[in-house]
Amino acid sequence: MAPTIRRATPEDAATLSSLAARSFTETFGHLYPPEDLQAFIDEAYAVERQRVILSHPDYAVWLLEDSGEAVGHAAAGPCGLPHPDVAPGDGELKRLYLMATHQNGGWGARMFETAMAWLQRNGPCTLWIGVWSENFGAQRFYARRGFEAVGEYLFPVGRVLDREFILRRVASRPAPGVSGHGRDGRSDGA
Repeated sequence: MAPTIRRATPEDAATLSSLAARSFTETFGHLYPPEDLQAFIDEAYAVERQRVILSHPDYAVWLLEDSGEAVGHAAAGPCGLPHPDVAPGDGELKRLYLMATHQNGGWGARMFETAMAWLQRNGPCTLWIGVWSENFGAQRFYARRGFEAVGEYLFPVGRVLDREFILRRVASRPAPGVSGHGRDGRSDGA
């Protein structure tokens, strides 16, 4: 049975909390002192915080499931990145993670496209992504989809401040290989 992508609901809060903690730790955990990593996970991925996000009409989260197990997630909503050109109506890919066992099989691209389509459900809009400055694979992935670096900021993980790039794709520029402005659909990593 092939993996499936489905929109998460508030009932998925505990699953999302656990998956977000596992995937962030698998991807970036080696970069931080254990106490900083745990403080970040406890705050950013708390079950109640996930329930609030999953209940909010302006946000959407999708789960990649394989044989009933959540192995990836993507989250999208209004842009909250610290850039002076962010405007009302702009969308942001907030997270895109897959467990290592499910990377390089096209599922990240499918989840990305799902989130982009949802962000542009009311028509074209400028799209934003925040990505770690040393996550070169994610940067290449987003560049192939028309995103360009337009700024940077510091992202706190406990006491550690990560340098993050702010990527943008303006509404008037479709993704490469996509005709017109149709639905062509942080991110912390891809």
